Amino acid sequence: MGVFTRFRDIISANLNAMLDKAEDPEKMIKLMIQEMEDTLVEIKASCAGVMAQRKRTGRAFEEARAHADKWARKAALAVDKGREDLAREALLEKRRFNEQATALENEAAECEALVEQYQSEILQLEEKLRTAKEKQRILVQRHIHARKKRRAEGEIRRFDSADAMLRFDKFESRVERMEAEAGLINYGRKSGGESLEDRFADLEGDEEIEKELAALRRDRATAEPKGRSAD
Repeated sequence: MGVFTRFRDIISANLNAMLDKAEDPEKMIKLMIQEMEDTLVEIKASCAGVMAQRKRTGRAFEEARAHADKWARKAALAVDKGREDLAREALLEKRRFNEQATALENEAAECEALVEQYQSEILQLEEKLRTAKEKQRILVQRHIHARKKRRAEGEIRRFDSADAMLRFDKFESRVERMEAEAGLINYGRKSGGESLEDRFADLEGDEEIEKELAALRRDRATAEPKGRSAD
């Protein structure tokens, strides 16, 4: 199974579980990015392990080739010395090391191919991760906006209801009643605090003074000629 195949299976399983629970989209996006980051770390670790194995295999391959060359020289020496028995044994060792070198060479080639695959997947996943983080920023902003809009719409619907308007009407009636009560507090009183009856009493009092003043003038006018006659 490829690395991306396993990654897709993990993401798919997590997404389905969260969608079933109607989880917060922000949490879902964060989980997806976390899964991608964890997978990226795992791929890089695996790639590093294969690269180390490729180096070890390469060294073992060189050693096997060196041993095969050494036994080839020994076989030639044995033939020169007329020791075909030793030459035969040396050739067997040479073949054994050649077979080992071939197997190591194939293993090194497989490691090289796997390293290239890992490196390609790392580049792809890093690009996907950059894209996901950019989308996360945009989607989080959209989610925040949508959440605020939904809250606002809910408030509008709540205040549009008949019950809310009835509460407003009752409040308006209460304010009007308070205003009317405040107006009645000073009703029938002038600014100095006198009642309407007090003000009429003042007028009647003024009228009596005027009558007395007029009578006094008449009396004085009548008395003045008599006084002058006496003189």
